[in-house]
Amino acid sequence: MSAANTTPNGALTDLIRTIETSQIADRSVAAHALAFVRDGVITGEGPTTKGRVHFSRALDAHDVAWCARILTAAAVANQPVSREEAETLFEINDAAAERSDDGRFDDLFAKAVVHHAASASGLPVPPRSVALSPDTSIESWAPTRSVNVDIEVLEWIASQMRGKRRSNRTLMTLVATLIGAATLPLAQTIPNILDLGM
Repeated sequence: MSAANTTPNGALTDLIRTIETSQIADRSVAAHALAFVRDGVITGEGPTTKGRVHFSRALDAHDVAWCARILTAAAVANQPVSREEAETLFEINDAAAERSDDGRFDDLFAKAVVHHAASASGLPVPPRSVALSPDTSIESWAPTRSVNVDIEVLEWIASQMRGKRRSNRTLMTLVATLIGAATLPLAQTIPNILDLGM
């Protein structure tokens, strides 16, 4: 990497170029790019906030546009959302105390996490461009019953949601439906999940 690209702006530019033009980039590159968004949300500074007023712990439509751009980039477009990407989205969700995005992040976040959960369970998922689109209803492709949904994945999602100050009702509803339908030992965690943010 050249000296010009060792700055945060240059590093993000390189990551974006890689995931938008390279067929060899993997999902960890996308997760790394999402970390720039997370850091911008936390501090209000950095390459994803450049050229606009951005307060710390705030999330706006530009932040969501960065997330969507990264998650649907060419190099990862035909791959399911990875756990690393989903974890970074959970971190962004938790970091953003103030929202001015008209709910667009919540929609993208829920769809990305469910995309990961379904694919990690071996279930078919549509391409990211379809699944994560604001024009696509999550109910049109997300699993609605527990058949073949991996218990470990559901436990991981429940652990990510437990104790968080901000909840995502769409995600909570889908997870509660899947857990409840499964009548798993995990069912006892439903009250903990549903108590979040209520």
